[in-house]
Parts: sequence; C-alpha cells; structure tokens
Amino acid sequence: MSTSTTQPTKPAVLVLAASRSGADDPVARLKGTSHKCLAPIDGVVMLERVIQTILDSEVLGQIYVSIENEDLLRSVPALEKWLTDGVIRMAPVRGNLADSVLAAAKVMDPAFPMIITTGDNALHAPEILQDFVGQFLELKGDAAAGFTTAETVIADFPEVGLAYHRLKDGGYSSCNLYAFRSAKALEAVRIFEGGGQFGKRPMRIIKAFGISPFILYKFRLATLDQLLHGIARKLGITADIIMLPYSYGPIDVDNIQFFEISEKALKERRLAAQSN
Repeated sequence: MSTSTTQPTKPAVLVLAASRSGADDPVARLKGTSHKCLAPIDGVVMLERVIQTILDSEVLGQIYVSIENEDLLRSVPALEKWLTDGVIRMAPVRGNLADSVLAAAKVMDPAFPMIITTGDNALHAPEILQDFVGQFLELKGDAAAGFTTAETVIADFPEVGLAYHRLKDGGYSSCNLYAFRSAKALEAVRIFEGGGQFGKRPMRIIKAFGISPFILYKFRLATLDQLLHGIARKLGITADIIMLPYSYGPIDVDNIQFFEISEKALKERRLAAQSN
C-alpha cells in the first residue's frame, strides 16, 4: 500500500501598491509615473522587482496586488503577463491601509496565513522573505512583524538616515513585512488606520494606542519586545517579533534620497552578479 504526503499550502502574499499621493509622490514625479511603485529603478519597474523577488523566494503562494485598477498593472509588460497568467491577482483598495488589508482578506484564497509586503521594497531579496516566512511558520503568535536593528542598517548604509524606533534596548526599523495567522489577527491592522509610520510621526501612537504606549515609546522606557507585546495584548492578540539581519530590510523607496540609495545598491548587486 502506498502512502502520500500532503505539502502544506504556502501562505498567500498581499503586496500593497496603491498610491496615497499619486503623481505628487516625489519618486513618481521624478520618473514621470502615476505611482511610485511603477517607477523604474536600475532599469526595472519597482513593483515588478518586488513580485519577481517573491517568486524567486519560492516560499509564498498566490500573489495579490492591492492597487487602484487593473490597467495600472497592464501598463507594464511583465505585470500584464503575470496578471493574464494568474500569477498575480487584484485585491481591492479602500480609503486607508487598514481597510484595504481587511478588504483584501475577503478575496484572498487562502486568506490565512497572510504575508504582507509593499510595492516599494525594491531592495528586498529572496533571502529576507525566506527568513521571515520560515520563522513565522515556526512561531505561534497571531501576528508577526519583521525588524532590523539600527546598527545592522548603519553598518552598510550609514547615509540612509532612517527614522529608527529608539527604545530602551536600542534602535530598530520595520522591514515592511507583516504576517497574520487568522481573521482574529487582523485586528492588528487597525493600528494603520491613521497611516502608520510611527517612527516619523510618533504622535500617531497616541491615536492608535493611547497615552501609555506613547510615554513608554517617547521616553524609551520599554524594550521593543515589551512595547509590542503590550500593544498586542491591548488588541487582544499575541504577536511575535522577527529580527532580520539584513541591512537593506528597512530601506523602502520612500523619497528621492532612498530612491538614489536603493538604485546605487541595486546597480552594485547587478554588477557583482554579472562578474560571478
């Protein structure tokens, strides 16, 4: 009698690619595109890079892209082919980040576990996704978020000037990688109703969580673990912090400076790969 094993379903991934500022985004304006994530960087459209990285990682399943309309994807040949072939699918866009994620969960198959990344993570490589997803699947928390230490980033990108979360145990920056294990876990996305970016706009912490977490954050009275686990308890969920030792992890293409830093790093990667 023969036996067979069933391979576990790979998590679906949601790529957030909608534009909140449209062509007024400085990177979109620089490259003459409607969306920052449609801007070419070192010769390849940013969103195309992100999706190719997901495919190359081989740890994720169906890819969903949250963007305003299908025509935007069809304006890029590689994205059009992936859309036609079913490699990527559309996910709805709503008025804010949190509502867009909640709407996407209703059309994603399977909805959980869900991995979230963004369309401007141009520097992300397959290794960071493999590490993040691998750790998440071994953990048990309802949700997880990826972070890199300030020291790790500064070692390779001393000029980047990220807005680090400065806490009792050091500085950290988010890698724009999030994971949710169930519908209950999606309560965590409510923290992004006001826009997120707490490192740049710490006053948003008060709106999202109240005054106590803000005081702990502002005066560095808590470690990253203490702060985020406290926030998770407030939301009625459990959460895991996934530390990722990749200096490029937190560098998204958020402005012209980050675009230039990212393009330089991508060119160096490309030239190094060509010489091997």
